[in-house]
Amino acid sequence: MTQDPVPGLLDEATRLLEGEFAALPGFAPVTALAADARAMERILAETARRLGDNYPYFHPLYAGQMLKPPHPVARAAYALAMYINPNNHARDGGRASSEMEIEAVGEIAGMFGWTDGPGSYLGHLTSSGTFANLEALWVAGQLAPGRRVVGCEQAHYTHRRISAVLRLDYGEIAADECGRMRLEGLEAELRKGDVGAVVATLGTTAMGAVDPLDGILALKGRYGFRVHVDAAYGGYFRLTADALDEPARRAYAALGAADSIVVDPHKHGLQPYGCGCVLFRDPSVGRLYKHDSPYTYFTSKELHLHPSEQKSLAGGPVHLGEISLECSRAGAAAVALWATQKLLPLTPEGEFARGLKRGRAAALELDRRLREDVRFAPLAAGKPELDIVVWAVRGPSAREASHHAQELFDACAARGLHLALVQLPGSWFGLAGGAESPPVAGGVTCLRSVLMKPEHEAWMGEIWDRLSAACAEVMSQERS
Repeated sequence: MTQDPVPGLLDEATRLLEGEFAALPGFAPVTALAADARAMERILAETARRLGDNYPYFHPLYAGQMLKPPHPVARAAYALAMYINPNNHARDGGRASSEMEIEAVGEIAGMFGWTDGPGSYLGHLTSSGTFANLEALWVAGQLAPGRRVVGCEQAHYTHRRISAVLRLDYGEIAADECGRMRLEGLEAELRKGDVGAVVATLGTTAMGAVDPLDGILALKGRYGFRVHVDAAYGGYFRLTADALDEPARRAYAALGAADSIVVDPHKHGLQPYGCGCVLFRDPSVGRLYKHDSPYTYFTSKELHLHPSEQKSLAGGPVHLGEISLECSRAGAAAVALWATQKLLPLTPEGEFARGLKRGRAAALELDRRLREDVRFAPLAAGKPELDIVVWAVRGPSAREASHHAQELFDACAARGLHLALVQLPGSWFGLAGGAESPPVAGGVTCLRSVLMKPEHEAWMGEIWDRLSAACAEVMSQERS
């Protein structure tokens, strides 16, 4: 690992924070009195050894799951906030961190074109993208009781589970060969007249596919339903949409017209887990959250609603717990996000956006190499939409292709290159055993690489060398 700048940064910042409370009389915390420094040192050493039993998620040779290391400033700010351990459920538990959350969420909303400030939309952080999506579907169910929710078959599995928890009927729409929702399939469901909400995914988990949000919104004008966008993974690509291919570019351009959006700062946003974010275009949905608490909200009676229904933020503090289904939420997550966005503003021309472009460049380069290698079968319909690459290993049948993929996955791991596996339709890869063989039918196990670290661009040569050597070993064993 490279030298970590966080300890030095944190020492000075901690002294500054302690100075903010210097007027308080001194005391000895009971926890400190009971702790043996050498015992703590010994336990932390054991903790470090235990944590070593992990994949190297921080390293460019880890390209398997959606794991991106938090920025050093995010880690330092999170640790600094833990000196106070704020709770952003109420201002009484997180006064400064609540303000920082409102500011940070406002910057995310601005990324999607919602730039009029708090009161023109509703939004807050959550503990995860799953919970953020739950809130969005909960609101959809409250506004259209008894109506169905539908999403693409490539949407995250949690949408079906969330719908079951909320007792909403959920239906799946078939995907095209790029993993995107088929609009003709969606319209067939809409004609039934019982769809209350459509989930559009911008950046599917399996392959980073981008649903045709512009087409979905056009159908909304004809059939009337809420559009929820699960951009937990792909939301930040709104900053670099002009560099994407035309279908994805149109989808991102339409984002501001969605009814609700979810994005996960703990994915591309360089944040520690867990930090999700949910946004609603219509702030009046805040009325659905409104509740009374005799012991929590004693510093303010405001609810973050439309300006016509409440005073502006300048008129007094807002309790974020009044617009969230969660109660206790880590104020440290808000502090870390705020600090990161101050260092790396969410602008198309900024360093943060350049990092996204470098990850996508790595994905396009890997895809190019795969297409030039006869051993591999990349996605037949075209190149990656974001920074996730999926490909199969050629074989005469889905079973053998899947077997090769599993062997290659293991052989890469043995060389320190960590990928992932995913099950997808074999027809999407045009698999064939030879010139006269028909395409492979049914599902096939494929390899998947999430190239979300900016460093992946510079490491593509090393990644390819290890992948190619592992494949040569697998093929050699097959021949013998």
